[in-house]
Amino acid sequence: MKLFTLPNLMTCGNLLCGCVGITAAFRGDLLLSSMLIGLAAVLDFGDGFVARWLKQQSELGKQLDSLADVVTFGVLPACMVFQLIERSTDELPHLPSYLAFVLAAFSALRLAKFNIDTRQSDSFIGVPTPANAILVASLPFILRHNPTFEPWIINETVLLVYVFVMSFLLVSELPLFALKFKSFGWRGNELPFSFLAISLVLLVLLHFVAVPLIIALYIALSLVFRKG
Repeated sequence: MKLFTLPNLMTCGNLLCGCVGITAAFRGDLLLSSMLIGLAAVLDFGDGFVARWLKQQSELGKQLDSLADVVTFGVLPACMVFQLIERSTDELPHLPSYLAFVLAAFSALRLAKFNIDTRQSDSFIGVPTPANAILVASLPFILRHNPTFEPWIINETVLLVYVFVMSFLLVSELPLFALKFKSFGWRGNELPFSFLAISLVLLVLLHFVAVPLIIALYIALSLVFRKG
């Protein structure tokens, strides 16, 4: 069994991004944490692609991927939400802040469920952990470039509602489409292509503010597609 394949090294890079990002979060540098989530997301997407390309797919790689994702897309976003809740109050230590780590627990449950759920080979059941992490990662950038949204982001009630709603969505039986293309033609790929096109327009028009809207759009399109 080969441990040090290129896909496994990329997955370990994802894990290291999570570790450094957690350190940055507790030092108050949420922008760095967000950038590391972005880099980890690229590595997370790329390791599977490289594994298929080099024919180095393995059970070890699958388990390693989930372990890395628990840290980077579970614990790290929870740490960031913890810090945002802490900033919303002058009362420290602030016990409700620790409810942010419910996100980490439900992310672990979601990843464990994904590993044994054979229904999720071509689609997802429940919101993927990277989607939650990317949404949380957008918040520090929104705060920096669109400070008018601060009352909605540095807000204990809003953040705690987000924690519990997203925790539910992570482990729900909600079917969501995956951005996997068996070909590059339009036929059979209408939904992911449409989603990517709308997302690109939103990003061009709204920049970082578009990210929460894109995640909401992803869930909404999945619901409509399911009904169809």
